[in-house]
Amino acid sequence: MKYKDYYEILGVGRKATTDEIKKAYRKLARRYHPDVSKDPQGEAKFKDIAEAYATLRNPESRQEYDNLGRHAAGQDFSPPPEWRQRYGGGTETFDDIDLADILNAFRGGRQTRGNGHAYFAQAGEDYSVTIPVTLEDVYHGGETEVALELLEIGLNGLPHRVPRTFRVTIPKGATEGQRLRLAGLGGPGTDGGKPGDLYMVLTILPHPLYRISGNDLYFNLMLAPWEAVLGATVQVPTLAGKVELSVKPGTAAGQQLRLAKRGLHGARGGIGDLYAVVHIAVPTAVGPRERDLYQQLSAVSAFNPRTHPSKRMQ
Repeated sequence: MKYKDYYEILGVGRKATTDEIKKAYRKLARRYHPDVSKDPQGEAKFKDIAEAYATLRNPESRQEYDNLGRHAAGQDFSPPPEWRQRYGGGTETFDDIDLADILNAFRGGRQTRGNGHAYFAQAGEDYSVTIPVTLEDVYHGGETEVALELLEIGLNGLPHRVPRTFRVTIPKGATEGQRLRLAGLGGPGTDGGKPGDLYMVLTILPHPLYRISGNDLYFNLMLAPWEAVLGATVQVPTLAGKVELSVKPGTAAGQQLRLAKRGLHGARGGIGDLYAVVHIAVPTAVGPRERDLYQQLSAVSAFNPRTHPSKRMQ
């Protein structure tokens, strides 16, 4: 008989788990199911796939298959008599395998058409698409429109893609990578099987002002030298609108000024904080009067940043 590499047929490694084997089988069975496949060899491939699964899904038969050793696919070889008797039905092929029984073992039942042929309700695949959302959408909640092409089964029983548009609700407190489920909008089922689900995976677009860390937000707060030295009250932006922030005298560059509960809403409740990261902005051009004042300050000030304790010198 001809050797068939069941692992190669299913596209899995020889150390694959039972779940990995089942997953590979389901994927290939959908692709080469005679009702949907356009491949001229689809039916033969479907049979080989089912034959491989029938052997590898059972630990005992898988072990006995592994004991046959490894051979090149299609190579002539003679299995032990025990293998022929138990799995070959006394023949040199697996043509007598009942695919209906194989599928029935894990699909949950066989139905019969009017012509007496067995068929199986097969659930559709779940689809997953990534949709970009803004930080404002995540903070306030909102809706976004998503245009996709989804697979459907036509009246002729063949799959084809059709354009669909959905309005997706973005929940307040949504997070990066969160999945929103649209039940029944995934791949179509076959033979009465229920359709799969469509999952929208959220990715938050970069924001021109804020940086995200969990539920907290950070932004750069630019201060003039005199604001940092003397202190000031400045207006700063938040996602809920502008607020006033008190800057204490002697505020140094790199300090983080916390605005409590001005960050993002958490999926399980609670609100993050907003942090203003201080940067000192130095004027690049000054007028005569300003220059004179800076010179006066230089003359009277004892401050030396190169001797003052500072991480900048480390």
